[in-house]
Parts: sequence; structure tokens; C-alpha cells
Amino acid sequence: MHLVDITMFYAAEGGGVSTYLNAKAAWLARRRHAHGAAFRHTIMSPNVETCGYTVPALVRIPAAGLPGFHGYRMPLTVGAPARLLAAARPDLVEAGDAGHCAWAALRLRRRHDIPAVAFYHSDLPRLVQPRLGDWIARGACRYLANLYRQFDLVLAPSRVMVQQLEAIGVHGAVHQPLGIDSGVFHPRRRDAALRRRLGLRDGTRLLVYAGRVTPEKKLGVLAEAVRKLGGRYHLLLVGAGGAAGSALPAGSNISRLPFERDQRRLAALLAGCDVLVHPGDCETFGLIVLEAMACGLPVVAANGGGVAELVDGDTGILAEPNSPDSLAGAIEAVYARDLGRIGLAARRKAVEHYDWERILPQVLGRYAGLLAGYRHALPPPERVCVTD
Repeated sequence: MHLVDITMFYAAEGGGVSTYLNAKAAWLARRRHAHGAAFRHTIMSPNVETCGYTVPALVRIPAAGLPGFHGYRMPLTVGAPARLLAAARPDLVEAGDAGHCAWAALRLRRRHDIPAVAFYHSDLPRLVQPRLGDWIARGACRYLANLYRQFDLVLAPSRVMVQQLEAIGVHGAVHQPLGIDSGVFHPRRRDAALRRRLGLRDGTRLLVYAGRVTPEKKLGVLAEAVRKLGGRYHLLLVGAGGAAGSALPAGSNISRLPFERDQRRLAALLAGCDVLVHPGDCETFGLIVLEAMACGLPVVAANGGGVAELVDGDTGILAEPNSPDSLAGAIEAVYARDLGRIGLAARRKAVEHYDWERILPQVLGRYAGLLAGYRHALPPPERVCVTD
């Protein structure tokens, strides 16, 4: 079986979509090597540099960089990705964005009777509303409804995203969480020298945020909460971004490190801190929250979006969205509890419910159900490389 994932949101800089696709590729490769299963996997994206058939195959889609897409490149037409898909001859295609890649997947479905899956990774209406207004956001809802109704299966990583799709007229979307590698994200990876490198005094309470530095992450709320907490607390920001990052107030109790591509080094940073704080309230899932939980960290997060489904009273505290006072109070409250006990509960929940070894068989089972309803039998794929 040949599976193709196509999306503009796959890139070396990481992110939830890249983590999901890399984990899927590794899981399929292990399954093939251990059991001789006939799986092939291709990732098509404008943000890869290689073209060929390795494990997984990485195929570059011609595209251009556009402002406002955080460094991601976007195909300018449906034709180029559609031709690449047709040449690869997959048995099933999954689209990970709502742009030209998704329409290319639907063209393949229509012309070649190939099942097409859409994974709703990005909450487009909520992202455009603050920038472009309610009228454009309503248009985005109509666009998504028209697009996703044409797919055989629509997956969403959180229940709140399933509800949002239902509200705009996309019925029958399936809740499919993402996962983590609980062997990589583990308390034993703790960087014991982290506090010394940051120049922290004994007894300093070390908070961490990791992820993109963009307006929807509400890092201004987090910075203000840390200012209110005072010098006993220190915030480590680990991430990449643009203007929003430079707008953060300077202070002796805030440190900044660049985005960490290596998951083991990221795990070491997370495990070396006390508490993960996530102020964003519009995440479709919140993978970094699970990664921190697997490292044994309690979580303080905004009570909104997909993150709120991951954090409960045993694993952390939820704060009122967009409120520095509420966030600061929740941080103080979590330190008043037994951090070790909360961290153990967080680790247990992440491992038992969200390890990739549990999540990816769910995804493949959904694929199998779709494939059972299709009758096509395709010849082996061709090697293809399309350049700009």
C-alpha cells in the first residue's frame, strides 16, 4: 500500500504537522522492516529539498514564499501538485492543509478513484478573523465547508475542532488526536546544567514555553503574567518567530533560546524546567503540551482550544484566556501543589493515551476502512521530480 501525505505545512523547522508526518514515516518503516508489510510512504511538500524515493520519499512541490505564512512556501497552482500525485499513484492520499494541496488530492480522487483524507490541522477562520475581520472569517468558513465536504474522511485533532467543523457544515468529522514519542520525551533527559547556563539562583522557579512566536500564541499575556510574578520566577522561551518575538518586553526574568529542531535536545530543555506554560487559547491540538507532560512537567494553560482537552486537574491547571492575572494565579497555584506528583500523573496520561504506538494504529485503521470501499488496483509508482 502506498500512502501519500501532501501539505504545505511540512518543513525542517518542525511544528505539529511535521512531527506527525515524521512519526508516521518512522512507524511505517519499522512495521515494514519487522513484519514485511508492504507499506510505502511519500511526503509531498513545497518545503523539502530532496526529490526521490527513500524511506519516506520526500518530493518537492514547486511553490513560492508568501508573506504571513511563517516561512512556509505555497504552491501557486493546483496543477503541479496534482501531476505529482498522479505520477506517484498512491492508494490513499492525505491532505494536511486547506489550500492547493487539498484541491490536488480531490482532483486525484475524482479522476483516479483514490480515497482522499483531509486532516484539519489549522483553524483557518480563527486565524484570519483578527487580521482580516469577521467578513473574511465567514468567507473562510464557507470555503472550508465546500472543500471538506468533498473528502471521504475528515480528521480533526481535538473535539473542539470537530465541533467547529460541524458548526460550519462539515458533518461526520472524526476526532483523531496526535501523539508523542514517550521514549524521546522522558524525564531522564533532564538537562541538569540548564539553570546554571541561564544564570539562575537556587530556588528560582523555572517556567518554559516552547513553540512559534506569533500573535495567536498570546505571549504578551505570558510575559505580563511573569512580570507580575516577580523575580522568584524565570521564563524560558524556546521558539522561532518574527515581529511578535521582538515585541516581548525585556526583563531579567525572561530568557530566549532559538527553535530546537532536535527532539532529544528539546526534551532535555523541557525536562530541565519545572512547569510548561501555554497561554494560547486557539490551538487545534497543542502537541508541545503532551511533549512536556511526557517529560514529567505539570502544565498551566489557557482554558480554550485543543489544549484544554489535554490538561485536567491531575496534570495541571487551566487559566482564564487572555488574562495575565488569571495565568499568574494559576502558576502560583500549581507551585503550591506537589509538582512531583502532578508530573508523574502528566507523564502517565501522555504515555497511556498519546504515545505514537497507540495513535498511529488508529490512523492506519481509518485508512483500512476507507480502502475496503475502493476497488482500484494501481501499478507501481514512477519516480518523478518536478522543478520550478
